[in-house]
Amino acid sequence: MKGGRVLRPGPDSLWRDRRFVRFWCGQSVSQFGDRISELALPLLAVGALRASASQVALLTALVWTPNLLGLFLGAWVDRRPGKRQLMLLADLFRAAVLLTLPIAYAFDTVTLGQLYTVALLTGTAAVVFNTAYSSFFAHLVPSESYVEANSKLSASRSVSFIAGPAVGGGVVQALTAPVAVIADALSFVASAILVGRTRVDEPAVPVASAGPSLLRRAREGLTFVIHEPVMRAGLLCATTVNFFTFLSGSGLLVLFADRALQLSPGAIGLAFGLGATGGLLGAVASPAIARRIGIGRSIVVGAVLFPAPYALIAAATGPSWARLGILGAAEFLSAFGVMLLDVNLNSLQTSVVPDGLRSRVAGAYSTVNYGIRPLGALVGGGLATLVGLRVTLTVAAVGGALSAVWLLASPIPGIRTLGRAPVADAGLSQLPRTEA
Repeated sequence: MKGGRVLRPGPDSLWRDRRFVRFWCGQSVSQFGDRISELALPLLAVGALRASASQVALLTALVWTPNLLGLFLGAWVDRRPGKRQLMLLADLFRAAVLLTLPIAYAFDTVTLGQLYTVALLTGTAAVVFNTAYSSFFAHLVPSESYVEANSKLSASRSVSFIAGPAVGGGVVQALTAPVAVIADALSFVASAILVGRTRVDEPAVPVASAGPSLLRRAREGLTFVIHEPVMRAGLLCATTVNFFTFLSGSGLLVLFADRALQLSPGAIGLAFGLGATGGLLGAVASPAIARRIGIGRSIVVGAVLFPAPYALIAAATGPSWARLGILGAAEFLSAFGVMLLDVNLNSLQTSVVPDGLRSRVAGAYSTVNYGIRPLGALVGGGLATLVGLRVTLTVAAVGGALSAVWLLASPIPGIRTLGRAPVADAGLSQLPRTEA
């Protein structure tokens, strides 16, 4: 035991850890369902409801808008004693909300307003889940296994990007988009069951009435993010790249593939699925790349490689097979880059946050990082209306790649490995080791 946590074997034994495997299975199933909905919801808006570019952009924006409340939701979650129960309830809530879409469609009453409401409610539940997840994950996995655990979780996420869109596109084409949404709802039910059975020894939480106010706790989380060098640089980079990549968002990218590239739903899903193999490769290769060039430099490379391929999509022309190939290749490179960025940056940031601040920091981080996404989506919708989708994609590629400038001015590029000591229950964790 150390700091109230049971020390378990390192990363090579994660597959023998029943709790981790159970949690991994739940997240894998949920991610697979999400990929279907990410394609089905915009196609429902575009196909059945004839949504415009700005309306599709608004749909994407509403999914991420609840993150603007992350600062306060994280402070609230930090004082709740059962993070696992909160995650379970958030999953069940999302399942129930999503099921309203196929029901309304069956009665021919589905509207854009309902789509917007579903996006807003599921987005709010996602914020609660994610702020609770940060503390849950830190106690499920030993600190020296953070990169390996994130690699495994990201690998399954990448597999969902490979199979999910292809299956989703086929289901949408054959059975309509609302039917495809049912799969995502069921995936949340499966996740809730598996999360509910994954128990961890979480640190005791003080009685809420005896602690500081919600506003003060929220401010403490934001203050830590602003003053901790790794967190600050990571947040500035992630916020910048998210703003620019969300100029084109998943919704406008689907719209571009549908109307400008003139690809069928099945072809779009196939391109996204084939391109997502880059995410699987990136997730699996991230630990090895981090060991080879250092975790900090891996983050810098990922920050550039993630947005830059959008320029390839913007330049796509020629016969249908060429347009399909370019879309798939760009998605491959982008997916590789985002996994290289996410796996290493998430692991690095987990290692520098103390237990008592995890949900608050996650909430503050998501307020800025994810809160910028709806703004990016709305700006992207306006920009696409004014100058067209191709120019919008080019702006997203160039602006997103410049996010790496924030990292170059920070300690992150010099960080080689994570500290191996588990995060203490109070105070700051051991900082990563850096190059001399």
